[in-house]
Amino acid sequence: MRFSGASSTNPQTVPAKRVRVLLPLPLAGAYDYRAPVDLSLIPGDFVQVPLGKQTRIGVVWDSVGTAPDNGGGAVDDSRLRDVETRLDGPRLGDSMRRLVDWISQYSMAAPGAVLRMAMSIPEALMPGRPRVVYRLAASPPDFRATPARARVIAELRDGPARGSTDLARDSATGVGVVRGLADIGVLEAVELPEDAPLPPPDPDLPGPALSTDQKTAADDLRAKTKNGGFSVTLLDGVTGAGKTEVYFEAIATALREDRQALILLPEIALTAQFLERFETRFGVAPLEWHSDVPRARRRRVWRAVADGRGRVVVGARSALFLPFRELGLIVVDEEHDQSYKQEDGVIYQARDMSVVRGQLERCPVILASATPSLETMTNVGAGRYDSLHLPARHGGAELPEIAVVDLRRDPPDRQCWISPPLRTALAETLALQEQSLLFLNRRGYAPLTLCRACGHRLECPHCTSWLVEHRFAGRLSCHHCGYATRLPEACPECGAEGKLAPCGPGVERLAEEVASLYPGARVEMMTSDTIWSPNAAAEIVKRVQAHEIDILIGTQLVAKGHHFPKLTLVGVVDADLGLNGGDLRASERTYQLLHQVAGRAGREDRPGRVMLQTYHPEHPVMAALVSGERDAFMAAESEQRKAGGWPPFGRLAAIIVSGPDEGQVEGVARALARSAPQAADFKVLGPAPAPLAILRGRHRRRLLVRATRSVRIQDRLRPWIDGVKPPNAVRVQVDIDPYSFL
Repeated sequence: MRFSGASSTNPQTVPAKRVRVLLPLPLAGAYDYRAPVDLSLIPGDFVQVPLGKQTRIGVVWDSVGTAPDNGGGAVDDSRLRDVETRLDGPRLGDSMRRLVDWISQYSMAAPGAVLRMAMSIPEALMPGRPRVVYRLAASPPDFRATPARARVIAELRDGPARGSTDLARDSATGVGVVRGLADIGVLEAVELPEDAPLPPPDPDLPGPALSTDQKTAADDLRAKTKNGGFSVTLLDGVTGAGKTEVYFEAIATALREDRQALILLPEIALTAQFLERFETRFGVAPLEWHSDVPRARRRRVWRAVADGRGRVVVGARSALFLPFRELGLIVVDEEHDQSYKQEDGVIYQARDMSVVRGQLERCPVILASATPSLETMTNVGAGRYDSLHLPARHGGAELPEIAVVDLRRDPPDRQCWISPPLRTALAETLALQEQSLLFLNRRGYAPLTLCRACGHRLECPHCTSWLVEHRFAGRLSCHHCGYATRLPEACPECGAEGKLAPCGPGVERLAEEVASLYPGARVEMMTSDTIWSPNAAAEIVKRVQAHEIDILIGTQLVAKGHHFPKLTLVGVVDADLGLNGGDLRASERTYQLLHQVAGRAGREDRPGRVMLQTYHPEHPVMAALVSGERDAFMAAESEQRKAGGWPPFGRLAAIIVSGPDEGQVEGVARALARSAPQAADFKVLGPAPAPLAILRGRHRRRLLVRATRSVRIQDRLRPWIDGVKPPNAVRVQVDIDPYSFL
């Protein structure tokens, strides 16, 4: 694509150099600009260029020399607009530019939209100002102590100097408290240059003693990291096997080889506990990258990664787009986790794109999990990935015993959700002064509120979804768009008062039942409604570890990576919940989630037990969990997918048509269906209303494309979709390898 505009200078007699500049905007491609003769530009340079009446920052994508003789429709040099300036600082490396192009081609997203993820902090490209950090004064005066002040002082006594925002956040207080301590001389302000050196992690600090299996796996990963080159290795170990300690050894090798390392985690709530383990092993914390990190700190992380000062980054999936200069290792922890799938904007799977980046950077990739995805296990079986196995828990701990509670035989009391066998087990665990975890993957108090007079169900006005009651917060909420309102006193449909009733359990309702059954127990909830940051997650984890909590009630947040030494009982309140619906991965996901939450029990010297409440004890998922036959279960899943031609043995793409006008959306969806390619290896299903037929006020229709593995599905999709021109208000979005079918 070419962008032309009137130049303010006369046509030059000497041919001008042209460059193609990609802008972080959802445009069709790079635009041509003229490089002034006094400005030397190479691909990867960040530049400022005019676009319409604005000035934008973009990246020199490539240089195309001079315009050809008016033959191929190229815009003449004299009509191009000039690059205004080149920004000082690091360039965007060749491998990163190729990653942007690769993801754009694969996901069918505009390359500028992908680039925007690599330029998420544009202020990092501009010169920075010195920053002020605070440390404890050598001779502080007497002052009035308060709990908030004490927390600030404790943070600085045990950790490094920090800026006021970071320090206030880490000590759970306000910026005013920090600055007040500085005003009275308790804290000392120090000015640091923007690009000050960072304390490097020390790879030679002693780590924990490794078991024979751990050492064998660590030796393999050390060798791959030292030798360099692209490889993918599945680190497959049971829950509590010490996978983190094993891949830490590979990180230590990367550091000794003067290379950078990236560690992806599926949830930011895991970050704080992970940071402590990393700091214990390497002496300093790694750099963090996720949505909870303040923007100013993310700016510094981006700069440090780009110029090589930042050696190790731990982050959410967006950290994949940081501009590493010397990337030597990528680790994807809990590689099976659904959180690695980005569903908005540019749709991509961070695990798969990590493998692509490893190939482009020519560095090893480690995929770690106790319940690997079927895609990864298929790649292992085909010889594309290597595999290392840790079959036993570290330190001699045993895997928990798993049993089912058949709710057909042992139902809970009316309007209760805990069966008699699980109630007895909870009482026994309390009597032994051990801890229990109740798992229910449903936030709030009740998933549905209906009128007992007329049957009306309270729904979101912007989405096709029920409003979830959050009784502790006193509101009804939509978990899809964020809409919230208070519970009305009367039914909005029939006007009856006192007839609105909650239906079904959420974790809040479960906590209410537990409090009534065990009034002396210390009960806490751990959900995304109560845990807002990594520090909040770390605080509740510490309280569990200190045995300040007897019964922890949580959603899937509790299933991921947490170590609770005294927790011996896990009760899954509704083990069937994830099996509902038509998701082709429903059984696999349910097995993974329940296996992970079961792994919280009995992680040290006390044996653990797990009780799964289910109406379908004969279901293959339940049978596999009880028997421990993971590989047999996954083999059966694999055969079913292969027989149906479903991923990873076939290709899938979803086409989502959305807009504010239902008629326009339906018209575009039907036009796509009418013009769909016809081939034996390429089948189009739909259109049909999406399960969430209205989301955030936009009507939605879906088409599903199934193709054989031999088809490059993007090549079939592009000309087909480009041939249908939707109205401006209608959006057509493509999801290659869909994970969600809502």
